[in-house]
Amino acid sequence: MMKQLALLSLACLTLVACSKEEPVQAVTEEPAVADEAVVEETAPATDATEAETTEATVVEESAAEPEDGEQAILLAQAETPAATYDWQFEEGKHYMRLVPTQPTLGGADKIEVAEIFWYGCPHCYTFEPAINSWAENKPANVRFVRIPAMWNGLLVLHARLFYTEQSLVRNGVIEDPEGFRNAVFEEYHRRSNRLASEEAIQRLFARFGVSEDEFARTWNSFEVDQNLRKAADLNRRYSVASVPAIVVNGKYRTGAQEVGGNDKWLELVDELVARESIR
Repeated sequence: MMKQLALLSLACLTLVACSKEEPVQAVTEEPAVADEAVVEETAPATDATEAETTEATVVEESAAEPEDGEQAILLAQAETPAATYDWQFEEGKHYMRLVPTQPTLGGADKIEVAEIFWYGCPHCYTFEPAINSWAENKPANVRFVRIPAMWNGLLVLHARLFYTEQSLVRNGVIEDPEGFRNAVFEEYHRRSNRLASEEAIQRLFARFGVSEDEFARTWNSFEVDQNLRKAADLNRRYSVASVPAIVVNGKYRTGAQEVGGNDKWLELVDELVARESIR
């Protein structure tokens, strides 16, 4: 009986997340970007003082466009919320606290909710409508961003796709960002196009009016390379081992498997935002 329960529990967990251990289709040709995206293996900050000195540059999805196309990573403040509230979810059971608090993509003016995702993850695909609806109705004091997972060559290639997409959207080249993002998911999950080469990805961009020259210039740009490095660094700092995952304000990491489903998961995200709002 215990063995049957354990197997059932394991089956439930696999329904809501893709992990590093799950096999994915190999890239037919290892993308040259893999080495560019690797961040030097320095240990995460060991205390809040050291962490507060961390700075880097990145383009984030939801922020206003900065003058130089990049934005500094700043640390969220690591303060404990008031203990008098009747919280529904428990630390260590439904979410993990990152100690010390880690960098976020934007400034401390808003509470940052970051979704770590991969286009090839079926759970990210099914979670997409729910997180989009949540983002459209998020509180005014919340900034929503996305960070691509980067734990193997194919994911690094898709992360470069994501940041190329972001740059072209911001520059007005891609006029339908939601349609493009949906198309990427559809290619992978509906058309069995794994987008496993630069050429296959370029053809997808061409469908949205991106010329071959514009694509190549953006794909190989310094901006995209920098964003890949920042994403790799945050993947390491946040200890990302499965997707989709959500990190709130560089302080709390959680996944749907920890609360039993997407609806409950977003309730948890709201509660973590509330915790940060009363600091």
